[in-house]
Amino acid sequence: MVQPLDLHRRRQGFSGDGAGGRNVECLLAMAVALAGQPGIHALAGDTDGVDGQEEIAGALLAPDSLARARAIGLSPLDMLANNDGHGFFGAIGDAVITGPTLTNVNDFRAILIAAPDQP
Repeated sequence: MVQPLDLHRRRQGFSGDGAGGRNVECLLAMAVALAGQPGIHALAGDTDGVDGQEEIAGALLAPDSLARARAIGLSPLDMLANNDGHGFFGAIGDAVITGPTLTNVNDFRAILIAAPDQP
C-alpha cells in the first residue's frame, strides 16, 4: 500500500543545500513514497527549461529509479532530505535537459499508471 504524501508540507520544509527545483523535488518525494511500485511512471519539468537554479528542466521517474540509485550507492531519502533532486536524477541518467525554451507557461507533471496486467 502506498502511503499518502503531502508535497505542499514537504516543500515548505526546504532546508537542504542540494540542487533542484520543485519539479524534481516532487518526483523524488514520489519515488520514495511509491518505493518501486510497478507500472507507475512520471515526468515533471518546467516549461522554460530550468527547474530551480540549474540547467535541468525536470526528470523522469520509473519503477526501477530507486533500485538504480541504490545500485550506485545513492540514498534517496538522504538526497530528498538534502533537497538534491537534480543530483539524484542526474546520477541515474533520468534528468531532462531541454535548454532554454524561451517560454514559461507553467510546470508540467504527468503520471502514467499501467493497467494491472502490464509491466
